[in-house]
Amino acid sequence: MDRGVLEDAVALADEVGHAFVVTADGDGLPHLAAAGAVSLGTDGRVGVTEWFCPGTMANLEENRQVALVIWDPGSDRGYQLLGRVTEVKEQAVIDGYVPKSTAQLAPQVERQLGIEVDEVLYFSQGPHSDEPE
Repeated sequence: MDRGVLEDAVALADEVGHAFVVTADGDGLPHLAAAGAVSLGTDGRVGVTEWFCPGTMANLEENRQVALVIWDPGSDRGYQLLGRVTEVKEQAVIDGYVPKSTAQLAPQVERQLGIEVDEVLYFSQGPHSDEPE
């Protein structure tokens, strides 16, 4: 994988302040989650950190394939990183206090997904070819 393209994608995620993580369960039912922090490790894996919802984590138990979409709507430029989650690290855990009204809704663990990227596609709202970068 071209590290330069991954660096560009991570820089764009930092600029726009978010990315979208797309997972699917074992039957292929998709799920979309937003994430705030994207990084590039020295090992070439992309890290995505967030308080991921239960749907994302349940899907990853069944299917490690993932798409990470980073897109700036203002310039209509972006990337779709296709790969698989090779590691899930717990970064932080809520200390037990959660208001009763949100206790069952709020994720309790912040996690970082380590993604081994197999392919990078250009992403935009306008016409694009889905050819690898």
